[in-house]
Amino acid sequence: MALAYHRIIVKIGSNVLTQADGFPDLTRISHLVAQIADLKKQGKEIIVVSSGAVASGRSLVQVSEKADAVTSRQVLAAVGQVKLLATYAELLARQDLLCAQVLVTKEDFRDRQHYLNMQNCFRALLQNNIIPIVNENDVISVTELMFTDNDELAGLVATMLDADALLILSNVDGIFNGNPQDPASELIPEIAPTTTSFSSFVSTQRSQFGRGGMITKCHMAHKVAQLGISVHIANGKTENVLPRLLRREVVNTHFLPNKTASSKKKWIAHSDLAAKGAVLINAGAKTALLTPHQATSLLPVGVLAIMGTFQKGDIIRILDEAGKPLGLGLAEYGSDKALERLGQQQQKPLVHYDYLFLTAELG
Repeated sequence: MALAYHRIIVKIGSNVLTQADGFPDLTRISHLVAQIADLKKQGKEIIVVSSGAVASGRSLVQVSEKADAVTSRQVLAAVGQVKLLATYAELLARQDLLCAQVLVTKEDFRDRQHYLNMQNCFRALLQNNIIPIVNENDVISVTELMFTDNDELAGLVATMLDADALLILSNVDGIFNGNPQDPASELIPEIAPTTTSFSSFVSTQRSQFGRGGMITKCHMAHKVAQLGISVHIANGKTENVLPRLLRREVVNTHFLPNKTASSKKKWIAHSDLAAKGAVLINAGAKTALLTPHQATSLLPVGVLAIMGTFQKGDIIRILDEAGKPLGLGLAEYGSDKALERLGQQQQKPLVHYDYLFLTAELG
């Protein structure tokens, strides 16, 4: 039986879109666009997160060797982004389809209002039968402002739009239990939501042209799957990979989804950089929060210390006694009231369960 996904995020990696010489592979881009168009004509909603701007820029301009790495990337991305979108627009137009460019930075996901504005834009594009082509705004995003890679961006977009699935097209068939180049390594067809450690069996090797590696992909995919979205990692160089993946005809690694989370919890899950403060909790509160299948809010009685200043509605980090991050939550009241209620019983929760996202597990 085919996978019945309706709203799909397709993330296309640099190594899929790029030839060995670092220039764009127009034949493969054309083939992928044809697949996307076919899925679109089947009534599916498709959002494309595409790398390749720097490669496109490299085919048009040669930056001075005296320029630093950041400046070179900015120039190549600024020039290449125009060509990349023009390529998508031309190829989709042949299929009577329209695309739109959406360039984003991490800053766009930090502020709740910016997040909602961006979400509304995406929804309007989909309602008008337009395919969003999303990429990081490399002209602005430098150093600490950058996403880890476009996998992280794709995960953010998938959770923002309550997608049914995120399809990550890489240059390997999926996640292996060792180096993919080692004949003894085997592909892992499914990864459960309960899987916690990837570093023991996943190769740390990075791709040739992309910024991320398989460990990064695994952690991002696992996080998105925990929020109720199926994630597949497959080889984007496989012929007709998208329709065949949906028909279960190609090998891939499927991160099985957990129960669906609310849209606000999905935003909280990706808001670590937006956190305004932190709370240190005791062992009893930690055990209560991390006990599986138990909906528990964070109460002041379990809080040992308040770190930083925050207001009602701010994102706060939740740390155990040793300072280890346990998760993120939306504060029900400010740090001043939290200090007044520190360690007290019979008080309103500092973080309600519905607005709590835990990243750690009991153990």
